[in-house]
Amino acid sequence: MPLITGFTAPFAYRGGYVSIGNFDGVHRGHRVIVNQVVERARAASVPAVVVTFEPHPVAVLAPHRQPPRLTRLEYKAHLLEECGIDVVLAIEPTRELLAMSPREFFETILVSEMQIAGIVEGPNFCFGQHRAGTTETLVALADEHSIDVKIVSPETSGEDLVSSTAIRQALQAGNIELATQLLGRMHRVRGVVRSGAARGRTIGFPTANLADVAEMLPCDGVYAGIATVGDRVFSAAIQLGTNPTFDGSERKLEAHLLDFSGDIYGQETDVDFRHRLRDVVRFDSTDQLVRQLNIDIEQTRQLCDIAR
Repeated sequence: MPLITGFTAPFAYRGGYVSIGNFDGVHRGHRVIVNQVVERARAASVPAVVVTFEPHPVAVLAPHRQPPRLTRLEYKAHLLEECGIDVVLAIEPTRELLAMSPREFFETILVSEMQIAGIVEGPNFCFGQHRAGTTETLVALADEHSIDVKIVSPETSGEDLVSSTAIRQALQAGNIELATQLLGRMHRVRGVVRSGAARGRTIGFPTANLADVAEMLPCDGVYAGIATVGDRVFSAAIQLGTNPTFDGSERKLEAHLLDFSGDIYGQETDVDFRHRLRDVVRFDSTDQLVRQLNIDIEQTRQLCDIAR
C-alpha cells in the first residue's frame, strides 16, 4: 500500500511527478491525469505521486456542505496503486494549510517540502486560499521554478463530464449503470457484518447486515452485486432500505450471499453494486416475499456470475 499520512517519509515522495486533488472515486477522469503522472515519472525515473486530502477540505471549511465520499482513503490508495502511482501522500487540510495563498502553497509544499520535478492537473484545478489559484497561476509559478507542468483535457462520457459530482448524482438516482460507466468499475462500499433480527434466516434467506459504512450508498432498492469477504467472492442480492414488510423503520444495508453458509459476524465485507433490480416494497405475506426473493436471486445469479 503506497499510503503515507503527512510529511513523514520525504525520501518516498521527494523529486517526483505529482498531481494534487481529492481523487474521490478514482474515476475515469482521474485516471487520465494519473496516467500522465505515471508516464512522465517513469520517463524521468522519479516517483509518481498523488497528493490528496483527508478529510475533504470542505469538512473543515463548511462541514454542512461536505459531499458524501465515494471511496475511503485506503481503497483510494489501492486504486491509485493499481494505476501505477508509487506514493499517495494524504495531507490533513488544517486551517493553516487552507489559508495559504497559491504562491505560498506552491513554494512551501511543492517546491521546498516535496521538491517536485513536475505536476499534472486537469483544467479545473484550483489551489490556495479561496481556491484563488488557477491553472494559469500554476503554469506561471511552475515556469518561475523551472518545473514541468501539464494540463490535461477533461474526460467525457458522451456529452457529460466525468466527475465525482456526476457519479454521486447517478447513485442518488439509482442509475448504477451510469455510475459504473463514469467510475470505470462498480461502486464499492465496505461495512462490518453485525447481528440483526435474523428474519431472513427464518425464511431461508440469511443476510449479512453491514454497519459502519463510510461510503455513499445509492438510493433505496434491491440490487444485484458482488460481496467480498477476505479472499472469498460471492454473487449477492442486496437490499438497501427499511424492510417495510416487517414494519422496519431503520435504513439498513443487507446482502444475501449466494452459495454461502457460515458465520462472518464481525468481518469486514466489501459490496459492489452491479445493477438495480427493483424498488423496496411491502409484501402482504411472507409467501409473496419469498417468491420475489427467489426471482431476485435468479436475476442476481444471471447478472453477477457473468461479472465475476
